[in-house]
Parts: sequence; structure tokens; C-alpha cells
Amino acid sequence: MRPYQATVIISTYNQPKWLEKVLWSYEYQTFKDFEIIIADDGSEKATRDLIESFKETSKLAINHIWQEDKGFRKTKILNQAIIASNSEYIIFTDGDCIGRNDFVQTHLQLKQENTALSGGYYKLNLNVSTKINKTDIETQNCFKFKWLEAQGQQKDFKSNKLSTSKFKTKFLDAITPTKATFDGMNVSCYKHDLLAVNGFDERMSYGGEDREIGERMMNNGVKFKQVRYSAICLHLYHERPYAQAENSLNSEIRKITKNKKIVKTEFGIDSK
Repeated sequence: MRPYQATVIISTYNQPKWLEKVLWSYEYQTFKDFEIIIADDGSEKATRDLIESFKETSKLAINHIWQEDKGFRKTKILNQAIIASNSEYIIFTDGDCIGRNDFVQTHLQLKQENTALSGGYYKLNLNVSTKINKTDIETQNCFKFKWLEAQGQQKDFKSNKLSTSKFKTKFLDAITPTKATFDGMNVSCYKHDLLAVNGFDERMSYGGEDREIGERMMNNGVKFKQVRYSAICLHLYHERPYAQAENSLNSEIRKITKNKKIVKTEFGIDSK
């Protein structure tokens, strides 16, 4: 497999209708030299069928990595995706996040050594999420707030995330009070920085599992840069069946990572 300029790792679990919209968004990226790895934490047959059908007509390089459904094991499948990647730079996102057509290009233009980029997302309501089709993504109408508003999306300050003004987005990135973190919906970094901390801690289930790897990267000297207004994706609506709070094990792992300034987990990529 030849090396690419970037690898886009898309995590998914039983959301084939949303995943299809997300894959459409990568058909229309302005930058083309990237591969997609779908990190699938045990989805049923419908997701596999969607991916295989999509690959028949797409020019995208798509690698579907699947593991059996044994509960929430996203960290394990993400580590497998990191190992399988064929580039030095990795962009993480989710199977319900539609990337704007400059999504990959922006991450690559802003990348810096010893730095991770913390991107942004704009949440859509269910009605708008359902209405978006392939044409809306191809034309990029779904990234124009007037179009979204006409479909029933309410306006708020976060609508500024949809701005295409480089001056405005750079300014908002600089003044935002939101801390730059490792948020799996939209974050990128060098592969060697992930390997240096041994990837995701596979003991962790839902709640802070992405923040924890980011905290270890910070302990290892990696800086996190805020690009939440520059690198944008649309977050399609979904119910949140999980509790918002982290479970006790996850909380304890993060506490130890912070207090002991842990860099490398013993339960990551090379623990096989």
C-alpha cells in the first residue's frame, strides 16, 4: 500500500445512513491524497453492505476494519486503525460528522510538528440531519447557514463556525475560551505522537477515552492548537444513550494520568 499525505480515521457503530452522508463528504474534498479507515466497533451487516456498495462506485481508498460487538470497545478498534494507517498524519472523526470540502486540506495546511489540532463541529437537529442529501453535500449548501435555517436549524453564536472567512475564523480560534483537547469528532496529529504514548488505553469504555490519550500526549510535550472555527464538520443528530458522566474506571485512569503525568499506557497498541 502506497503512503498517503493523510489518513482519515472514521469511527462508527450501527449508523449506516449517517455514515453514507459522511462518506459522500469525502468524495468532494479539495485535497485528494488521503485514505479513509473506517474503525467499526461491531456494527451489523447493514453497515458492511453500505461500505461495500459505496466502494464499488467511489474513487476513495477505503479500508473497513471491524471487530465483534462485545460492548463499547472503541479504543481497541481505533488502535487497530492507527496500526493500519499508511500516512504520517492522522485525522480522527466520527461516522456522524460531515466534513466540509476543505476539511482535510485545512488540517494539513495547519499541521505543525509536536502539535495536535483540535477542530470544531456544528450540531444539527434531527430534521435537518435527515434532509441533507448527496447534492446538498456536493454543492456545500449544507454548510451555508441560510440553507440550514430554511430547513429548520435555529441560529445561535455557534453558527459562526460555518464562516469561510479566514480572517474571521483565525480570530475566533484565537479568542475562544474553549480549551483545545483531543476530541475524537475532529482532531489531527502526527502518527509518531500517537505511537509515542502507545495509542488509546484499551481499558477505557465510554466517557473521556479520547481526552485521556490527549492528556498523555500533553504530558509528552505535544501542544494542542485550537482550530474549532477553521476545521469544520457538521454533527448529525443522534440520541445519547450513554450517561454523560464518565464511569468510575475511566475517571480513575484519567486521575492517575494527570497526577502521575503518565505518558505511555501499558494497555495500548503494543500490549497485544
